[in-house]
Amino acid sequence: MKPASLHRRILFPLLLCGGLLFALLFWYFSPFFSPGENRRFSAYVEERFHSEVTSSAITLHYTLADPASRGIAPGTASFGTVSTPYRTSYDALLQSVETTLTSFHRNRLSAENQITLDLLLYELDCEKMPGSTSLLAEPLGPSLGIQAQLPILLAEYPFRTQQDIADYLHLLQDLPRYFSDLIALEQEKSRQGVFQNDLAVDGIIRQCSAFLADADTPEIHLLHTVFQNKLQASSLFSEAERNLCLQTHEKLLTSCVFPAYRSLSDALSSLRGKGTQNAGGLSRQEGGLSYYAYLLRSRVGVDASPEELTRLLTQQLADQCAEMQIILDQNPSLSLSEQALVLPFSTPEEMLADLQNAVSEDFPVLSGIAYEVKTVDDSLKDFLSPAFYLTPPADINSPNSIYLNPADEMTGIELYSTLAHEGFPGHLYQTVYSRTHAKTPLSALLSCSGANEGWATYVENIACTFDNGLSRAAGEYRAHMRSLSLCVHGLLDIGINYDGWDEARAGEFIRSCFQADDQTVRELWQVMIDNPANYLEYCGGYIEYMDMREQAEAALGSRFSPLDFHKLLLDLGPVPFSVIRPRFMAWLEEQV
Repeated sequence: MKPASLHRRILFPLLLCGGLLFALLFWYFSPFFSPGENRRFSAYVEERFHSEVTSSAITLHYTLADPASRGIAPGTASFGTVSTPYRTSYDALLQSVETTLTSFHRNRLSAENQITLDLLLYELDCEKMPGSTSLLAEPLGPSLGIQAQLPILLAEYPFRTQQDIADYLHLLQDLPRYFSDLIALEQEKSRQGVFQNDLAVDGIIRQCSAFLADADTPEIHLLHTVFQNKLQASSLFSEAERNLCLQTHEKLLTSCVFPAYRSLSDALSSLRGKGTQNAGGLSRQEGGLSYYAYLLRSRVGVDASPEELTRLLTQQLADQCAEMQIILDQNPSLSLSEQALVLPFSTPEEMLADLQNAVSEDFPVLSGIAYEVKTVDDSLKDFLSPAFYLTPPADINSPNSIYLNPADEMTGIELYSTLAHEGFPGHLYQTVYSRTHAKTPLSALLSCSGANEGWATYVENIACTFDNGLSRAAGEYRAHMRSLSLCVHGLLDIGINYDGWDEARAGEFIRSCFQADDQTVRELWQVMIDNPANYLEYCGGYIEYMDMREQAEAALGSRFSPLDFHKLLLDLGPVPFSVIRPRFMAWLEEQV
C-alpha cells in the first residue's frame, strides 16, 4: 500500500508537470503566438534598424542620442551616398527582403510586431512599384530640397559628447564630396531628359546665394555664430580647446562648406535650360505617372487612385463651402476681419501653453514635455516653410524645437492654429507620444508622411474651436476655410501632375476658387511641379482621419469618445492608412 500511495503521490505532480509542459510547448509553437517567432522577428527588426540608422551621420544623430546603447560603435561621419538608381539590382535586393519578411508567421507575432511587419510589407510593396527608382525623384529644391534644409540640420546638431563635435566637423569636411555626388546625379538627370525646369533651378541658386551672403566674413555666418554659442554653453572643452574648435570650424566653412555650395550653384547654372520639365508636371514626363502613383502610396500612404482622390477632394470642397455658408447664414453679424481674429496671447509660448492645456480633455495626457520656439535666420527665411518642427532623437524625446519663419508674419488665429499643427496636439505631441509608446525605434524611421501631416492638419482644425478667445462660429469658419484651401491645392496637384493641365488650365481652376493674379498662378503652378504630391500628404491624410471619425460618430452616436478615438490612432502611430484601417474597424466593432 505504501509503495502504491507513494507512486500515486509522485505520479500526480508528474502529470501536472507534463500538462504544464504540454501547455508551454503548445503556447511556444502555437499558430497564434510564439515567443520564438517574436524573438526572431525582433532580431531582424533590430538588424534592419541598425542598417538604416547608420546610413548617414545626420540620420543617426537625429534618431539616437546614445547610439552605443543600441550596440552602434562610432564610425567616420558622412552624409551617406547618392547614386543613380538601377532597377535590376534594386529588384534583387527587394526579393531578398521579401524572402525574409514572408518567412515570418504573422499570426504567431504579438500585436505590436504584427503592426511592424505590416508596415515593412507595405514599404516593400511601395518599393516594388516601377516609380520607386525613377530619376524624376528630386533631392534638390528651393525650399524642401537637401541644400535648403541642411543649414538648419547643421545648426541644430546637438553636442552631447566630444564625439558629437568631432562627427559634426567631419560632416563639414564631407560636404564637398556629398554635393559632388548630387551634382553627378543632376547631370545624369539632364542627360536622361528629366532635369528640373528653369524656375526651380533659379530658386535653388537664389537659396545658395543667400546662404553664401556672409561667406566673406565667416565669423558672423549663421553656422559659425551658432557653433560658437553651443561651444560656450558646453562644459566638454577647456578654453584652449574651444578656441581650437572655433578655428577649425571657420577653416572648414571657408575650405569645404562655402565651396560646396558655390560648386552646386555653378553646376546647376551650367545645366539651366537643359531640362524638359519646363513643359509641365509629372504627367508630361516619361514615366511620370508611375512615379506619381509611387508617391501616392509611399508618401501619402493611401491606396486610392488619383481619380478617387479627385472625387473625394471635390466632395470635400463642396462640403466645406456649404458649411461656411451655413455659418454665415446663422451668424449674419460674424466678423472675420484681422482685428476680430486677434487672440488674448502675447507670445507663441503663451499660445503653446494654452494648447497644451486645452488638449487634455480629448487627447491622452503627456506631461513634462520640454520645447523651445526658435526663429528662422534671415539668411534662410525666404526659402523655408512658415513653420516647422524638428523631431528629437527617439531615445530621449528632446530637444523639441519649433521654428517660426518671420517672413510670414503670422499672428492671431493663424499663428495659434500653426502652433497647434507643429506643437500640441500636432507634430510635437504625436511624435513624443508615438515614440514613448513604440516598441521599436525602427518606427521612427518608417513613419508615413501622409499620416503625419494628415494628423497635424486634422488637429489644427480642431484647435480652431478650442476656448482660445475666438467665437465658436469664427473658429469653425476658419477650420472650414483651411480645409477648403487644402482641397484646392490637392486638386491642383492632381490636375497638374496627373491630368496634365498646362499653366492656363491651372490658372482657370485657381481663379474659379479665389482671386489670383498672374504671379500667384505662376507661383502655385511652380510649387506643384517642384513638390508633386506634397499637398496631398496634408489634405489626403486629413480626409482619411475625418472619414474614420465620421464613421465612428455615426456608429456610436452619443457613446463616441474623442479621447478613445484619438488614443487608438496615437497608439498605432503615423503608419499608412491601409495599416490603420483594419485596426480601426476592429476597434469600432468592439465599441458597437
